[in-house]
Amino acid sequence: MAELAVVSLSGGMDSCVTAAIAKAAGYELALLHADYGQLTQQRERQAFHAIADFYEVRDSRRLIIGFDTLKAIGGSALTDASIALPEGDLERAGVPVSYVPFRNAHLLATCVSWAEVLGASAIFVGFVEEDSSGYPDCREAFLKSFEQTANLGTRPETKLAFHAPLIHFRKSEIVAKGRDLGAPLHLSWSCYQGEAEACGRCDSCHLRLRGFKEAGVIDPIPYAFIPESLRPGNLSAW
Repeated sequence: MAELAVVSLSGGMDSCVTAAIAKAAGYELALLHADYGQLTQQRERQAFHAIADFYEVRDSRRLIIGFDTLKAIGGSALTDASIALPEGDLERAGVPVSYVPFRNAHLLATCVSWAEVLGASAIFVGFVEEDSSGYPDCREAFLKSFEQTANLGTRPETKLAFHAPLIHFRKSEIVAKGRDLGAPLHLSWSCYQGEAEACGRCDSCHLRLRGFKEAGVIDPIPYAFIPESLRPGNLSAW
């Protein structure tokens, strides 16, 4: 019987490819998704279920958690309407206003709880450190620290290995890896504010578009706008 892995699946490109990697490694998938009052909550949930359907993950291996506390706490442009989401700027320094304070700790803790109940041996997350938006809770050092904490705070027989296979990838490398594995990136959703179409203006859209352009592949999802510098040109179709 295949070992079981809990995969944190937002529905975005990085987590989609991470799920594909876990599947290719021979794991049975248990997919966890979080609603935390983000602007595109419904669209992300749709992407989560579409990707889960693609990998034929049964309902008992899908878990959607509501983190209403993150919405109540606020402090992020994704959860607090009083904070404006700025135009995308891939050269912007510092932690962006789209950072949801300590969100990934909540996600990881929930993954650990579910993994312990299910008897899973691994947790997979789509953290990207080198070519991400500068979120402090996406760093490899943070993940390693959390892995140690999780194994200290669970039953003696619980042995969890944390995997972030994309941690040192650039977005273009993530696109290429997804294509190699047949990941359903056409079902994924990365935009911070658009739901019918990706806005093409936020940091997440810019990172994704740049990744596809550098990989030489056309992004298969619809965009309301694409900056001139990120337009695909003569690229191959997904």
